[in-house]
Amino acid sequence: MERSSQGKDNFRFSHVTSLVPASGKRKGRSAAPARRRSLRARNPCCVVESPRDVEKRERRWTSEDGVLIVLLCEERARLLRGQSVQQVGPQGLLYVQQRELAVTSPEDGSISILGSDDATTCHIVVLRHTGNGATCLTHCDGTDTKAEVPLIMNSIKSFSDHAQCGRLEVHLVGGFSDDRQLSQKLTHQLLSEFDRQEDDIHLVTLCVTELNDREENENHFPIIYGIAVNIKTAEIYRASFQDRGPEEELRAARALTGGPMISIYDAKTEQLRIGPYSWMPFPHVDFWLQQDDKQILENLSTSPLAEPPHFVEHIRSTLMFLKKYPSPTNTLFPGNKALRYKKNEDGLWEKISPGS
Repeated sequence: MERSSQGKDNFRFSHVTSLVPASGKRKGRSAAPARRRSLRARNPCCVVESPRDVEKRERRWTSEDGVLIVLLCEERARLLRGQSVQQVGPQGLLYVQQRELAVTSPEDGSISILGSDDATTCHIVVLRHTGNGATCLTHCDGTDTKAEVPLIMNSIKSFSDHAQCGRLEVHLVGGFSDDRQLSQKLTHQLLSEFDRQEDDIHLVTLCVTELNDREENENHFPIIYGIAVNIKTAEIYRASFQDRGPEEELRAARALTGGPMISIYDAKTEQLRIGPYSWMPFPHVDFWLQQDDKQILENLSTSPLAEPPHFVEHIRSTLMFLKKYPSPTNTLFPGNKALRYKKNEDGLWEKISPGS
């Protein structure tokens, strides 16, 4: 398992942004140095650098240093790729689907693990504040990265003690060298948008696109499809999940019909809140349900050859759900109220009655 540490090999986010172009390939030594920010003191107990120290440190960052930073990224990616995949059970787990985010902290008495999988061209993002341990995990697909990164940032800032000593560390995992270069595009978008944030963000794990790619019979596949993060220890590891609930089909239907990125968990009440959602009837749903597996893969996937074995079954199940509930507001959300779930004593999700 990979730990989030504060050793000297963790580096400033902006130092790597301009060294990873949209193609996903590292630039050479002639590359221009990345845009940089000076360190800011966030709290009196943190170390404050003098202007001379800042100037000296900034002068040390050359394009060659940037290449070294990317090499450190590659080493971290190699370690993560080398892990065995752990099967994560439902106890204490909060599973995050595509276009969802969830944030909590070590103070949470219900959730100890955040996780997501089935990422092919998608990227899984973990942002953590090392001071209070607040951790956000999200599953990004490139729909609106410019709007999603501020949501991720604000989710961490929502914890009142954000300003205490510590720093923001980000981990990016997912994607591969796909033919349409969707992974490369998303990698570049995420790096660029995090670099635009006012806060200092330290890139700790970069296992994306080329760094998460394997080739077999001239076809490319992701190595890592899913990860989990232990909220208590900050460990990040390769993972797969049998339980993707609650309300797996409902949440998947929202994403398939174009719903935006949303937060699904209230850490204060320790409740999962789903909806209320609304969507238009899915176009030609009966036509798609009549298609064979090949047609569904080729038309409803961003990477047909790289999808996990259960992809088509998952899409068919979601389409059946959309056919059954073409307009979910009244049928699935009585009184237009959210469905609420809370972990029981066994660590499993349990639905909360509307009156409680």
